[in-house]
Amino acid sequence: MTKKKYLKLGSKAAALSMAAALSVTGLSGAYAGTSADGTLEWSGFLENATFLRKDVGLVKFRNTVQLELVKQFNTGNTFSELSFNVTFRGSYDGVYDLNKRDFGRNAGGAINLQSTFSAGPPSVPHGGGLVSTGAFFFGFDTAANPNSGLIVLGSDSHANDQGGVSFGVPVRPCDIDNRGCIPGYLDLSLDNLRFPEFNSRMDFLREAYIDGSIPFSNGHELNIRLGRQQVVWGRTDLFRVLDVINPVDFSRQNIYDELEDIRIPQWILNMDYRMGAVGSFDDLNLNLVWNFDKFRPNSLGQGGTPYQILGAGGFFRGMKNCWDNGCTVANFAGLPVPGTTGLAATDFAPGSIGIRSAQMPKWKIGNTQIGFKVEGVKNGVGFSLNYLTYLSQLPSLRGGSAGPAALNNFTGEVKPWPYLIAFDIAFPRIHLFGGSADFYVDSIKSVFRVEAAYTTGEEFANTLRPELFSKNDVVRYVIGWDRDTFIPFLNKDKAFLLSAQLFGQHILNHELQDTPATLAGVPGFTKAGIPDWKSNWIMTFLFKGWYMQNRLSPQILSAYDFRAGSAVISPSVDWLISDSWRLIVAANFKFGKGPRKFDDCRSCNPWGPFTATPFHANPFAAGSVGLGGFEPLGRFRAGPIGMASREDEIQVTLRYRF
Repeated sequence: MTKKKYLKLGSKAAALSMAAALSVTGLSGAYAGTSADGTLEWSGFLENATFLRKDVGLVKFRNTVQLELVKQFNTGNTFSELSFNVTFRGSYDGVYDLNKRDFGRNAGGAINLQSTFSAGPPSVPHGGGLVSTGAFFFGFDTAANPNSGLIVLGSDSHANDQGGVSFGVPVRPCDIDNRGCIPGYLDLSLDNLRFPEFNSRMDFLREAYIDGSIPFSNGHELNIRLGRQQVVWGRTDLFRVLDVINPVDFSRQNIYDELEDIRIPQWILNMDYRMGAVGSFDDLNLNLVWNFDKFRPNSLGQGGTPYQILGAGGFFRGMKNCWDNGCTVANFAGLPVPGTTGLAATDFAPGSIGIRSAQMPKWKIGNTQIGFKVEGVKNGVGFSLNYLTYLSQLPSLRGGSAGPAALNNFTGEVKPWPYLIAFDIAFPRIHLFGGSADFYVDSIKSVFRVEAAYTTGEEFANTLRPELFSKNDVVRYVIGWDRDTFIPFLNKDKAFLLSAQLFGQHILNHELQDTPATLAGVPGFTKAGIPDWKSNWIMTFLFKGWYMQNRLSPQILSAYDFRAGSAVISPSVDWLISDSWRLIVAANFKFGKGPRKFDDCRSCNPWGPFTATPFHANPFAAGSVGLGGFEPLGRFRAGPIGMASREDEIQVTLRYRF
């Protein structure tokens, strides 16, 4: 459905950036049907998306139907325009029925976990780790937490012999196996996964809003849009710097779906006061956004789904299972046995490590989200100044001394323990200050797009803090460049679109330091602190062309994560077979380092002196000495591309528009 543009940019920058956006997304402004009086328009589509992944097979067989309606009303004297817009979307993903071995009711199985203790076996089954008896409180009931329906944490991203806090992750839907399901957050049943829009939040109602414009005698105009909608603040694609009002559903396809398709609509009041030309401004508008919907976080995928950004869903589910039912953790305990080396897989009792709960914010006025924006055009430059206060759509793990009261497996004492990997999930309040601009440089026939934001209140994992997290201010920005360029030997009649973006993130007051073990050069140890890179950049580049009167469009999209050293290349061909039929054939291939290691807090010594290592100068003092592995914090060093290093895919999408 086409969206009205409230900002009268009137510049070559606007014209070229809009043309680029329409060409990239394939949007169409035509409606399939109109009522006799012209006040009702409707359109829609049917779509099948079939994705195949190397070494896995089918990972998506999504069948979607979408219907879009716009009803215009007689405006009378109050409104210059008044309409009701509604979009319905429903889908069925058959992967959970067609590939039950990897997803669905038959997923997972029995697992073994590495144990490098030289006096024991090289691996043990889930439930077969080191168990101390007598006065100690290790071990769990394998009848309540059996060795079935599991995978090893991270096994879809890396080998299982790389150390770290690895354990079993239940991967069957929550109505079939409820182990590790987090109530109110990650607790999707088989039908929730197969029919994702049909849930308690009525996601089949993708948009439903009243859109009206009230003119004033001075030539100004007030536009009011009220209802379930998407609000787009950003000027760039893929990277969410200012465009953070709506949460997004990364479980549809990680980072590769269009934001238009993966934003989760919210109940919002969106008001624009349009003043037109004011003083030295070619155009000036004021915008108020009030998101009064019940809080909704990003959907990250859960353990057992084909797409989980950063593998977070599997980690959360496995940790929740550890808290509720106990678990076996690979390579955990160092045993004071003369002549031996390595670490033994260890069984932990319920309530000692893991995730206790997700503290989902309840609906109240104080938990709603509000933003203000000033936007306009001056001397051909479109700009905006933005402020937004909102609840983080990404979860924060608050553990250690700020975490739940947990069982000391050696003494039986229950209380919060500094540096212990026992967590509650929270969603902190964030304040965002930012701005954007776009402008056209005629000498090089290019559009430049810039966004920048400064946020306060974000929380990051931090193994140097006894609560295992810290609050940090963050600076993010995107610089985008678009240019239409003729390449005669490829197509002498039509220009190609070249588009590049550079995304930067800088965590202020970042903490990362060597430990005695890393200073001594001991193998297997890493620095401790915040696993996210202090400064990082991701670059994307799009090369897109058109043939056959714009009905055939090949393109190559690539992205490179500088600090993670990982890249993805995605070639595709978009063929508009007719006015109704459209076929997209695509692939994506990953390159680079893939998963990375980082301090995993196995050496945090929460229960000193029992958990101390030879590198702890005081065996009673808690704190990490940097023993590292892929799990769980290495995922932040690898980034979304690196953690998807084994997800090379072929993708075919067929759409019929009516």
